Amino acid sequence: MREFVFALEYDPGTNPVADVLEAYPDTTVRSLSYHVTPESLWRVDHASGTAEALEALEGAYADADYFADCLVRDDCGATCETQVLDRSSDTLVVYTYWDRTESCTSVPHLALEQLGRGLLFETYREGRRHRWRIVLDDTAPIHDFFNAMGAEVGECTGIEMLRLTDVDPDGSFDADRPVDNDLPPEQLEALRAAVEYGYYETPRDIELSELAERLEIPRSTLSYRLRRAEAALATDRIADVSPLEPSPVQ
Repeated sequence: MREFVFALEYDPGTNPVADVLEAYPDTTVRSLSYHVTPESLWRVDHASGTAEALEALEGAYADADYFADCLVRDDCGATCETQVLDRSSDTLVVYTYWDRTESCTSVPHLALEQLGRGLLFETYREGRRHRWRIVLDDTAPIHDFFNAMGAEVGECTGIEMLRLTDVDPDGSFDADRPVDNDLPPEQLEALRAAVEYGYYETPRDIELSELAERLEIPRSTLSYRLRRAEAALATDRIADVSPLEPSPVQ
C-alpha cells in the first residue's frame, strides 16, 4: 500500500468553507469519516475554533451553493444535505451528503474512476488549503489521477503534490507527519525564507504578512507551514532527550 498526499489551494470567493477558514486562521477542519460511490458522496467533518468561527463555518456548510468537495464552479443541480451532529463552544461536527449529477465531479469521484475501489481518504483544512491523503494500492495509476484532477480544478484552485510513499505500518495515520524525518518541500521553503528574511530575529526584521507577500502565498498558508515545520523540528530535537521528572510536591 502507498499513501498519496496533495493539497488544493482555493482562491477567494470560490469555496465558502475556505473563505471562513481564511477569515479565522485558528480554525481547522479534519475528516472523521469519508465515503464515496459513483452516484454519491458523504462525509463527517470535525471543526475546531472559536464560537464565532464555528457559527460562520456552520453557515458556510449550509450555503445553497456549497457542495463538499465538488469541483464544479457553476450550479451542478446536485441535491445536498447537511446536518450538525455535535456542537459545543469550540467544536463542530457536520455530516454532509450529496447525490451526483452528470455535471458533478469531485476529488473522491475522480479517485474512484482513476484509481479504483478500496481507497481510504483523510483530509485536513486550514485557511484556503485543503490537504488530502489517499491510501491506495501499489499499482494504482497516480499520474493519470493527478492529470485528471488538474484538468478539473481549473484556474481558481491551485494544486500541489506533496508526497507519494509506502505506508508505514508503525506510523500513525497522520497526513502532517514528515517522511523519514525530512520536512516536506513547501515547509522547508517557508522555514528557509523565514530565517533568511529575519522572521526569527529579536526584534523581527519582517512580519508574517510581509513574508507571505514576498513568497506570494496566503498568510494563513505560510503560518501553517511554519508551525508544522517548527513542530517537526522540535519533536525531532527532543526525541532522544530523557523525559522531565515531575517536580516534588512542596
